[in-house]
Amino acid sequence: MTKCAIEAGRMPGYGRQFSHFEAEVAGKADKRRQRKRLSKVGVVAIGRNEGERLKKCLDSVVGIADHVVYVDSGSSDDSVEMAHARGVTVVELDMHIPFRAGRARNEGFRRCRELAPDLTYVLFVDGDCEVAADWIEKGAEFLDAHRDIAVVCGRRRERYPEQSLYNMLMAIEWDSHPLGEARACGGDALMRVAAFAATSGYRTDMMAGEEPELCFRLRAAGWRIWFLNEPMTLHDAAMTRFGQWWKRALRSGYGVANNAYLHGAPPEYYAVRAWFSGWFWGLSIPVGALVLAPWWGGWSLALLLLYPLQLVRLAMRGKHSFRENWWNAVFLVLDRFPQMLGQLKFLIHHCLGSQPRLITYKE
Repeated sequence: MTKCAIEAGRMPGYGRQFSHFEAEVAGKADKRRQRKRLSKVGVVAIGRNEGERLKKCLDSVVGIADHVVYVDSGSSDDSVEMAHARGVTVVELDMHIPFRAGRARNEGFRRCRELAPDLTYVLFVDGDCEVAADWIEKGAEFLDAHRDIAVVCGRRRERYPEQSLYNMLMAIEWDSHPLGEARACGGDALMRVAAFAATSGYRTDMMAGEEPELCFRLRAAGWRIWFLNEPMTLHDAAMTRFGQWWKRALRSGYGVANNAYLHGAPPEYYAVRAWFSGWFWGLSIPVGALVLAPWWGGWSLALLLLYPLQLVRLAMRGKHSFRENWWNAVFLVLDRFPQMLGQLKFLIHHCLGSQPRLITYKE
């Protein structure tokens, strides 16, 4: 992606829209330090080489929860020392075992339970996210009042949406999540300890898509997942290159295929629609145009017109500025190709019985 394309994607509108969120997080630092601790809530943060992002993450929860655990996955920076300096319990993963986010969160949860066996809720948060000052308290109050809900989430926002085209796309993604009851959560979520423990936590063999997979099992056990219209976390994607965006989409496709394989059977057909979408848009249309060429001649290329038609449809449905809607539509259409390749990657690994290397957009 050229520098001109990135510049074209800059979003002063988004910067203004979300600046109040960042101001709220930063402006309540004193209030955070003064407020009494929530002894029934633990925090598990995971990360690797997050640097200043991890510092913001830990500072946003230390002083609120009695027990904060940071799980490090082989950082080469000062992440471990930084966490120790803040009085945070640190778990350093054995990196001889392939890293999985689910494994890291499970290890953090286990350590939290050792520190506080009577823990009621646990907040899972990625190390590149800063937690809003009131989120833990509001989330815990919501779970207190709704005994059938296992997971509650709020609004995740992007810290620097104006920094690059790709940060902008992530900001739109976070903003598009519907409120109310949901089928799945993301990496930042406040969970009921009893529900999490009863379902044995995250699957440790999943390279991606472990959060929706856990939520599927929670819902199958009768629990519900909920999104509140409350500030939850401020995310720092630090995504400035096309290659980073591509790897993230590739990993997403891998997770979709894994979830469809595990839970795609009736009656829910979980993740099957996303699975078919990747194959249809990412492979079937271009292959169909080539296969039909001997019979249709140049007319077979008419199949490729489905792409611009889909782009226009998605752009017209957008709820942001003209520029934002069109950039988002372009990348939603383009997203089907790495999604399909991620699904193909899963099928190859599954058939060969091999362990995939972690796909991460942060090097």
